[in-house]
Amino acid sequence: MKKRSLKMIATVGTLLTLALAGCGNSNLANNDGEASAEPQETKTLTVYSAGPDGLAANIQQAFEEKTGMKVEMFQGTTGKILSRLEAEKNNPVADVVVLASVASMDGLKGSDQLQNYKDAKNAAKINSDWSDAEGYYYGYSASALGIAYNTKNTKVAPTEWQDLTKPEWKGKINIPDPSLSGSAVDFIYGYTEAEKSAWDTIQSWKMNGLQVNGANKEALDSVITGDKDATISGVDYMAYKAKADGEPVEIVYPKSGTVVSPRAVGIMKDAKNVKGAQAYVDFLLSDEGQKLVTDAYLLPGNKEIPVKDRAALDEIPQLHVNWKDAETKQIDVLTKFKDTFQ
Repeated sequence: MKKRSLKMIATVGTLLTLALAGCGNSNLANNDGEASAEPQETKTLTVYSAGPDGLAANIQQAFEEKTGMKVEMFQGTTGKILSRLEAEKNNPVADVVVLASVASMDGLKGSDQLQNYKDAKNAAKINSDWSDAEGYYYGYSASALGIAYNTKNTKVAPTEWQDLTKPEWKGKINIPDPSLSGSAVDFIYGYTEAEKSAWDTIQSWKMNGLQVNGANKEALDSVITGDKDATISGVDYMAYKAKADGEPVEIVYPKSGTVVSPRAVGIMKDAKNVKGAQAYVDFLLSDEGQKLVTDAYLLPGNKEIPVKDRAALDEIPQLHVNWKDAETKQIDVLTKFKDTFQ
């Protein structure tokens, strides 16, 4: 990935007139994932994370308790994190970055902003399709993108993407703004790459009153409240959590297949606390870290960790998506999507 491409993603809010854009002694993890008795240099670890908020906070707390290291956390969407990295390029701050789009993480690698950590503990257990073969980033979790719908307002649940082009859904559907949501970018890219008729379907959604409705939470909230009946590219872990909280929402994965959007972690090339950053990656890939992932209703990178109260990866019909060098192609996809909804 050339530097120009990353800059375009980081400032895509302008491009698309949208927005994609103190511590105690540290005890780093050893090969068994346990705290090492060897004292390490005391440093703060700076992490930029694209949520989910609850998961990021739980990981931070567990990591600090395990290592004695202080974590300074900045949370935001993938677009906001990329924009912040771009703004700080002359004075880098982040040690670790966690993004909701593996394509964007691959873009950071391509622009020489990540460093290799091929010896990450438990790396062999993590889904290789979600991770970099050279160890620059690891897909520690993923969400599947389906159709989230309001169970009170919906008499017949949709089973295919094309169902939402029917008259009964007119004016009742939305989609997260791909300039604000990394997973929505992944969905549009993956769907249009895998399905020849995808752009025709998207155009039909538009003709049926599809609304581009903020980031993931805003899109889902409008379905929960009943303002809309369904959201396309609904993030499944958010729907599962809302359902567990008693909200009238359900999610379905179209039988023809959907996009599974990996969430990746990588270490910045200019990281000031490299050992701490490596320990953080090790923790995310550990069984303890992966269980925290499943507690948040996400799919774990390690398929040996059982999920709970949600569909497992092998139960989800998937479209085949090649994430290699996808970020460059996503620029064109985002531009076409913006032009369609102008």
